[in-house]
Amino acid sequence: MGNPPTSSRIGLALAGGGPLGAIYEVGALCALDEALRGIDFVALDGYVGVSAGSFIAAGLANGISPRQMCRAFIENDPDAGFVMSPTAFVHPAWAEYLQRLAALPGLFAQAGWRYAFGGRSLLAAFERLGRALPTGVFSNAPLEAQMRRVLQAEGRSNDFRQLARRLIIVATDLDSGESAPFGLPGWDHVPISQAVQASAALPGLFPPVRIGTRHYVDGALKKTLHTRVLLDRGVDLVLCLNPLVPFDATHAPHSRRLASGDDRIPRLVDGGLPVVLSQTFRALIHSRVELGLRSYETSHPDTDIVLFEPDQRDPEMFLANIFSYSQRRVVAEHAYQRTRADLRERAATLAPVLARHGIAIDMAVLADPRRHLVGRRQLARGRSLRALRRLEQTLAELEHMLPGLGTAASRQPPR
Repeated sequence: MGNPPTSSRIGLALAGGGPLGAIYEVGALCALDEALRGIDFVALDGYVGVSAGSFIAAGLANGISPRQMCRAFIENDPDAGFVMSPTAFVHPAWAEYLQRLAALPGLFAQAGWRYAFGGRSLLAAFERLGRALPTGVFSNAPLEAQMRRVLQAEGRSNDFRQLARRLIIVATDLDSGESAPFGLPGWDHVPISQAVQASAALPGLFPPVRIGTRHYVDGALKKTLHTRVLLDRGVDLVLCLNPLVPFDATHAPHSRRLASGDDRIPRLVDGGLPVVLSQTFRALIHSRVELGLRSYETSHPDTDIVLFEPDQRDPEMFLANIFSYSQRRVVAEHAYQRTRADLRERAATLAPVLARHGIAIDMAVLADPRRHLVGRRQLARGRSLRALRRLEQTLAELEHMLPGLGTAASRQPPR
C-alpha cells in the first residue's frame, strides 16, 4: 500500500483474555490496519491464535478484515455480512448439568459405601461427590456453531487445509498438559470452528471440548502467545498482541475520572479479593510473555518481534471485566485510541524495524483527531434495538452476579 514490495514473511500472534481480549484485539488491529502501510492483515504468511485470539486469527485467515470484525462483533451491524451474537458466550451448559446430576445418586451410594465399609473418614468418603460438579458454567457449543456458520460462508473455509494462509489454533490437552497445535500437519483435520472452541475453553467457565478420544481446554494454560510455532516456520517479522497486563497503580493517572464512570483506583489491596486475583493472574500471564520474548532473542536472533499491549498504567483496561461483552463499544474504542497513541509514542523506535519489512507508519493518519472506531449512529431500529438493549442489560447483570469468574472488577474497587 504505497511501499515497495518486500520478500519478508510476516506473521501475527494473538493471545487470549476472554471476550475482553477479543474486543481489545479488534480495536487494536483496526488501529494498526489504518496506520501501517505495506501490510495487509488478511494476507499475512501465518497466524497463531490462543483462546480468544483464536477467534480473531481464524477470521483474519479467512479474509475477514479487522474493520469487518468490528462491525460484526462490536457493533452488531447486519450490513457486515455476519453478526456474532453475544448469546454465544452466555448459554448455560444444560447438557453438562444434566449429565452430572444423573451421576449424583451413584456417587452418593459410593461415598456411603466407602464411609460405612471402606474405613474412610466422612470427609474423605464424600470427597467423591466432587465428581458431580459441572466442569463448566456455560456451554461453548453455541460459539462453535456460530463460528462454523461464519466460516462456511462463500469465500471462506472451516478447513485448515483449504486456507491460502497458514493458521494455527493452539489448545491444551487436558490429560497430558501438552499443547495441541491445530492447523499444523497431523492436526489439520479438525474443523477450525472446533479448534477455536477447544482453544477458548477456559476451565471452570466452559467444559473441556472432546475431539476424537481426547479432551482439550484453553491454549493459554501452556503459553500465552505460542509465538514459536510461527518463528519455527521461518517468518521474518511477528506482530504480537497481548490484551492482559498487570496494572501499575504507582504511576497511574489517579486524578482523572475514568470513561466507565468509575473514580480513580485506590491502592489495589483496597479493592479486595477480585482485584488482588486480577493483578496476580495478569502478572503471571505477562511474565510468561516477557520470558518468551527474551528467549526468542537468543533462539531466533534474525526475526523481528513487535509486541502491542495495553499501557500498564491504564486503569480502563484493568477495571474492565475480562468476561464483559455489554461494554464492548467503549472497550474497543479505547483499545483503538490507545494503540494509535502507542504507535505515535514508539514511532522513532518502531519505524526502522518495520521499514526492514516494507512497512511504514502513516503519521498523518495517527495525527488525525477525527478518527474513531465505533460509529455514533444507531445500527438497529424498533423491536431489534429493544431486544439488543434487553440482552445487554442481562449480560451486564450476569457479569456482576459472577464476580469470581472475572480477573478484574468491572466496577470501582471499594475504598
